[in-house]
Amino acid sequence: MKVRFLVCSLFLISFLGLKAQENFSAAVNFKTEPTEKINFNETDIAVFYQKKLGTKSKIMNTLEYSNLKVNYEFNPYNFYADQAQFNQVQNKFEYSSEITEKTKWQLSVIPTANFQSKLDFSDLTVLGSLAINQQLSSKLNVIVGVGRTSIFGAPKTTPIVAFDYKMNEQTDFKIGFPDSRISYSNNDRNHFSLTNSFNGNFYHLDEINKDNNAEKAVLSQITSALEYERNVTGNWFLNFKAGYDFNKKYNLLDNSDHKVYDYNSGNGYVLGIGIKYKQ
Repeated sequence: MKVRFLVCSLFLISFLGLKAQENFSAAVNFKTEPTEKINFNETDIAVFYQKKLGTKSKIMNTLEYSNLKVNYEFNPYNFYADQAQFNQVQNKFEYSSEITEKTKWQLSVIPTANFQSKLDFSDLTVLGSLAINQQLSSKLNVIVGVGRTSIFGAPKTTPIVAFDYKMNEQTDFKIGFPDSRISYSNNDRNHFSLTNSFNGNFYHLDEINKDNNAEKAVLSQITSALEYERNVTGNWFLNFKAGYDFNKKYNLLDNSDHKVYDYNSGNGYVLGIGIKYKQ
């Protein structure tokens, strides 16, 4: 009950401030990732808003809650019953500002609480990134930076690099690490994307495993997917995602982030559907 109250309170605070923002969106997404041995099902709720600060600066904020349910199909003795559900409450604050006409810097600060069922102060971790966006021509931007991310599961310092090329009004190419995307829109209502991303997450366990001193569950994978977003009416959008997870890992780590157990989940496909309201 305490966890639900906290999550509802955070979303209520966010909604109360939306009228003062220039634009915002709210989304609900469902995703399933079945593998050879384990099925992963995730529900995600997010609220986003942004506001310009003068002519050169902008702030953005995304408040998000996600719930991951894990179904161990080959588990006749219910051995993993205490690791069947994980939660995350995360707030991503972003600030960008122009240094010159063709150069701007971007900062993100991401406090995140990742836990099973008992939310504690020790579950709080701060992630974030700092990047420079340099415009080389009217169509090409280069982005270079560094971040503390969870794309490999446990939080680590990782590079950020991307080449963003806008071919025309309908087509955009963004090739880099950890995310690449080719986007195409044939009209105002249809938006197609082919994506490839390194992504992952981690969750603090409620209790330390006495057999192997496990304190954290971590997941990571490389996801290639085809995504489609459709403006169905007015401010409402539906989105669909179909793809495949490569090099998928699901491990338990100790307090030094050393692997102490490997679930050997195997790779699998990804299916997702969501609804969004934005203006």
